[in-house]
Amino acid sequence: MKSVLLIGQSNMAGRGFFHEVMPIYNENILMLRNGRWQMMAEPLHFDRSVAGVGPAASFAQAWCNANESEQIGLIPCAEGGSSIDEWNVEGTLFRHAISETKFAMETSELIAILWHQGESDSYGGKYKDYYQKLDVLVNSIRKELCASDVPFIIGGLGDYLGKSGFGRSCIEHDLVNQELFRYTENNDNCYFVTGEKLYSNPDGIHVNAESQRRFGLRYFEAYQTKSNVNMPLDDEAKLVEKCLEKEHTVAEKRYIALEQFTLGKCSWEEVMKFLK
Repeated sequence: MKSVLLIGQSNMAGRGFFHEVMPIYNENILMLRNGRWQMMAEPLHFDRSVAGVGPAASFAQAWCNANESEQIGLIPCAEGGSSIDEWNVEGTLFRHAISETKFAMETSELIAILWHQGESDSYGGKYKDYYQKLDVLVNSIRKELCASDVPFIIGGLGDYLGKSGFGRSCIEHDLVNQELFRYTENNDNCYFVTGEKLYSNPDGIHVNAESQRRFGLRYFEAYQTKSNVNMPLDDEAKLVEKCLEKEHTVAEKRYIALEQFTLGKCSWEEVMKFLK
């Protein structure tokens, strides 16, 4: 099985509203939870009670479409509101991500690291030493995981920032993006994914669910082509729709029925149709 490490802050953890997009159910997409691989369900992260849709699910679905019958496991380690300083190599977030990934690598092959962070460093001139701190983080992760060739894919900050809500304070997001892009240009196996034309929740800081689905496909494009994605993909909405077109397997239908029953949204009789 292949695996992918998810790190950064809330827009990697996901804050998109569930009711705005179709859910993704795929028995070949797993997540590491409580030390076990189990079928993925969003939210992938439980860093906050408001965790929602992030970019990883559509990334994983696109990967499965390109690698039929293979499995991919997601390792959720992002933390909402975290700054680049909180990802220092002696800190809890770094040590937790390394520990979880080493455990995951006992039964999987790490093929990518997805990073999205920077909103918390988009003011007060923090961009000035962001590159150096990111460099220490990336090289430390690679060393700890013996992952020198594993793609490190960096998501850019949304161009909606700095305008409204909680995002109003992110007035230097363009400068952070420049540092993120510069880092990928200067380092092997690092790729930048633009946050251009993503849209936010009403809070002005979190990427909305529809945009997260598109963002995940951009991450996959960078992974697949081993190159930066500097512009939105052509016909992204159609690409998402096509990516998510899938006839559910019996196992997936059973999972969905049990989930709906547990949430009080369907009857026991309906569940039994899939348990016989």
